[in-house]
Amino acid sequence: MLRTLPGSAPAAMSFTRVSGLAALGFALLIVAGNVVLVPAGLPRTGAGIEEVDGFFRAHHDLVGIGSALTPAAWVLATVFGAGAVRVLWQAEGERGSAWALVGFAGLLSQNAAFAGVIALRLALASTAADGVGADLGLWALHDALFTLNGTFLALALVGLSLGGLRTGLVHPWHSAWGLVSAALMFGSAVLTPWVIDRLGPLGLLGLAGWLMWVVWLVGYGIVLLRAEPGRPTGR
Repeated sequence: MLRTLPGSAPAAMSFTRVSGLAALGFALLIVAGNVVLVPAGLPRTGAGIEEVDGFFRAHHDLVGIGSALTPAAWVLATVFGAGAVRVLWQAEGERGSAWALVGFAGLLSQNAAFAGVIALRLALASTAADGVGADLGLWALHDALFTLNGTFLALALVGLSLGGLRTGLVHPWHSAWGLVSAALMFGSAVLTPWVIDRLGPLGLLGLAGWLMWVVWLVGYGIVLLRAEPGRPTGR
């Protein structure tokens, strides 16, 4: 059933639009981070230690540049999640929206998990810059944490997709897109032992889910930018 957002103060709606811009900014930064590192040869999950050592030895400065984008990305992800929760909570009235909280918890958890991923990359780059070979244990931990992070992204996608669908904030196709992305992410996380064991097609599950996640995120940001008190949203 189509619902409308209840009226609110202009400042509150300003934050809703800020959260929409935060979603777009978050998507831009995570794509930019990959644009910096992937063309340079960032090793895929399951890559051999020789490839890993060669990359971090040759590109330790580039790893630092790519990592510099991530603190801002985590801030933007939190602002986006808070704005989405607020809109969904208002639309649900006094009952609130448990799904929105599930999604917000997923966003916060992925922030924490990816902080670990970035810290491990910086550690590998630092040791490489000192002439020390990449640590096999550090890289294995990086791969495991990177792949398991799909669990938290799946939570964010499921929570905010179902919450948005329930309140009429997003279109059914947008919600379905998010759920498919979540299934791919979660499937990759479940298969972590095999994904990180060696290079192979299983790693494409997480990649496909991540690309869908970026599209979903941009779409959600646009929805929040268009949300206004008393006006139908979504479908």
